[in-house]
Amino acid sequence: MITLLHHGFVLVGLPYSFKEQMTMEEISGGSPYGASTITGGMGERMPSANELKMAKGLGKHLTEIAKKLSS
Repeated sequence: MITLLHHGFVLVGLPYSFKEQMTMEEISGGSPYGASTITGGMGERMPSANELKMAKGLGKHLTEIAKKLSS
């Protein structure tokens, strides 16, 4: 990542304002580092609705930042 930062790389994570990452209702992926899922040791678990919502939220957040940077 250091090399990419030297070339202007912008790191965008999932902001704390996205409350779904703090859920206590289920074991869930997702953190300020980004959207993720917990798949199980053999990949037996698919992303939950909450994890998919975080991924879509991160995509929207990234798009908004990209628009601001391109202006």
